[in-house]
Amino acid sequence: MNKIDLDGRTAIVTGAADGIGRAISERFLASGAAVMMWDINQDNLDAMLAANDLGDRLQGTKVDVTDPGQVAAARDSALAAHGKIDILVCNAGIAGPAKKSWEYSYVEWRSVVSLDLDAVFLCCQCLLPHMMGNGYGRIVNIASIAGKEGNPNACAYSAAKAGVIGLTKSLSKETAEAGVLINCVTPAAIRTAIFDQITQEHVDYMLSRIPMGRLGRVDEAAALVAWLCSEDCSFSTGGVFDLSGGRATY
Repeated sequence: MNKIDLDGRTAIVTGAADGIGRAISERFLASGAAVMMWDINQDNLDAMLAANDLGDRLQGTKVDVTDPGQVAAARDSALAAHGKIDILVCNAGIAGPAKKSWEYSYVEWRSVVSLDLDAVFLCCQCLLPHMMGNGYGRIVNIASIAGKEGNPNACAYSAAKAGVIGLTKSLSKETAEAGVLINCVTPAAIRTAIFDQITQEHVDYMLSRIPMGRLGRVDEAAALVAWLCSEDCSFSTGGVFDLSGGRATY
């Protein structure tokens, strides 16, 4: 594992206690950062904390990131504990049901868009004034290849992730001179617990589109995100970084 220097940095990772979020949290810790995990699943938080006895360098808070009040309260708690927040990774998300768009209920649509897009906006909006005030920040939003191409039977997910890409580009232009760099990553299929929410047919479809002929790994996502959150990433903002095994080349 290459050394990425995050010594002295403090990071918030949403959806942090499982899958890609857990891998990102672990990579940050290995790189010297303090990590505050925000996750809705208390059991996963407890398991992550039990597996990594790092004192104040690793903390977990149960947060519903679709709730503005909970996001603000968690931010204030993080600032009270560490004094500053340098890094935000918006990773929390769900796949939603695999069905035709005309079969989607509005409740199903809203549940996906609320977590996969609205929550990204809420977390960024909540933390940007602090980062801009400090003159430094790194934000990485986890989008998806579906946001570029649109996956069949995943209209809400595809639309939400397209929204994350657009939001990232918009925010980055607002903060480009403030020392806060904002990028997003567009993974193809990476096997995590989110696969429990989708059909094998849908998994097979996604795999068939990847020229490398395999699924991505969570550690590969974590490596890219860690670099994007480092000082070495100094002239990239508003970027959409492919992590798709060759599926997307633009």
